[in-house]
Amino acid sequence: MASSWRGLIAAAAAAGLWLAAPAVATAQSLIRDTEIEMIIRSNADPILEASGLDPDDVTILLVNDPTLNAFAIPGQRMGFHTGLILEADTPNQFYGVLAHEAGHISGGHTIRNEMTQAGMKPFLLTMGLGVLAALAGAPDAGALLLANSGYFGTLGALTYSRSQEAAADQAAVTALEGAGMSGRGLVEFFDEFRYQELFSDERRFPFFRSHPLSSDRISALRRRVSGMSHYEVTDSEEALFQHRVMQAKLYAFLNPPAYTLSRYPSSDTSYEARYARAIAAYRAANTDDAIAQIDALLEENPENPFLWELKGQVLFEAGRAAEAEPAHRRSVELLPEAGLLRLNLAQSILAQEDAARAQEGIAELHRSLAFEPDNPFAYLLMSQAYGSIGEDGQARLAQAEYHFALEELEQAQRAAVFARGRLEPGTAPYRRAVDIILASGATLEDIEDLDRAEAAGRL
Repeated sequence: MASSWRGLIAAAAAAGLWLAAPAVATAQSLIRDTEIEMIIRSNADPILEASGLDPDDVTILLVNDPTLNAFAIPGQRMGFHTGLILEADTPNQFYGVLAHEAGHISGGHTIRNEMTQAGMKPFLLTMGLGVLAALAGAPDAGALLLANSGYFGTLGALTYSRSQEAAADQAAVTALEGAGMSGRGLVEFFDEFRYQELFSDERRFPFFRSHPLSSDRISALRRRVSGMSHYEVTDSEEALFQHRVMQAKLYAFLNPPAYTLSRYPSSDTSYEARYARAIAAYRAANTDDAIAQIDALLEENPENPFLWELKGQVLFEAGRAAEAEPAHRRSVELLPEAGLLRLNLAQSILAQEDAARAQEGIAELHRSLAFEPDNPFAYLLMSQAYGSIGEDGQARLAQAEYHFALEELEQAQRAAVFARGRLEPGTAPYRRAVDIILASGATLEDIEDLDRAEAAGRL
């Protein structure tokens, strides 16, 4: 077990921990951010319901990639490159593309076998989007990301037939209408990139390689959309504001601070511009300036959990965990069901290395996992925390959960066997260790072999 919580996080940033490829600014990776996910879900869920899908069964992935792309893959997963979000002029355009991808899912459209075979491991969350700064050269940022290189390598293999594209277009229009939204944004999006059909595959955006455009396709879509009763519905001011906030946050975290200050100059006094500049200050390692700017925003928006989250993140990554804790605690008070925010709080408690508070941090990790039960990083922190107070059985059980969440079944089995030998029979943790052993595919003979190996000290 690591002796220093702060050292663990710093090592993650420096070594690109849990990245399948070297951590570089342009590397594809899956990212998490509670605020952006909530913005997307606010309009996505009605569209998914209108598509005949259960929103709780659909996973929406954010891919850190500047290219324009979106995709749907088996397991009711849809993904959106950050480049597409930044390129969408309006929420209606973005949700039009989302409705199209939902159409592929509801239509059961097939994709090449390479994608299915590649599969996709559960992805590891970030501690708020801000840790992506580590990928862009900020050495103190705790970049905790997991990417499956085989999975990303197969994205280019994703193709749909013309009939599937047409069917997804029509399904999107129907779903948008059912959700009370206009399909005009989807037509506008396709129109804006109509020129892509003139390019060779090598020069096209990835989205238009797998979703080829044609003038006939756009014309057919426009005819259908223009006849819908919600055609004239426009984005609300709130939706437009949230879209700008999402774009500003993404841009500020994914680009050098100088670029952000150029795009959002001091003359722009809008909320989203000030938000972006505060993030740019943090990215430039100007901690005190970043905190001052965040505090100014908090004076006007004291009930915004994401500003408190950002403040906690800035302080934590500056090595000031004790100061970060109250900010993270306030974010949890304002949004108690957000698992990522609770994880931030747990980490800030544990990073203070106060043995008397270890159980408090562990309790917050359990609360976080109640909302996100397959979060590998939460289990990793939990394993570290239990180990620090000498509870080896619980530490190894958490380690088993970590490996199990990443589908590393052999490692999960070994850790669970070790845990079972140190947990009280009949208790819930003991039964969970047995469940992991069995769910990892172990036979009774395998369990006996593992028991003998553990007894001999070979595990």
